Amino acid sequence: MSSEWPLWEIFIRGQHGLNHRHVGSLHAPDAEMAVKHARDVYTRRNEGVSIWVVPSAAITASSPSEKGPLFEPSNSKVYRPPTFFDIPEEVGKM
Repeated sequence: MSSEWPLWEIFIRGQHGLNHRHVGSLHAPDAEMAVKHARDVYTRRNEGVSIWVVPSAAITASSPSEKGPLFEPSNSKVYRPPTFFDIPEEVGKM
């Protein structure tokens, strides 16, 4: 058994933000302690309103080297950008 605590990824929602953003990582024995440590480490100036902690082992990410095969299929979906629609003059710029 490993004597090292699991790694947690920390996300903080700021006072004026609607989304959480990744601010860093830390080691903690469980989620409750990870939240407490995250509060102490990443919100020293009372700038956060919500903290998410996620075990690093639970995150699956793509590799930058897979960028081409992963994102190329969206290039064939020409209907996604609003270039095929006529916007009435009274709407103005969008």
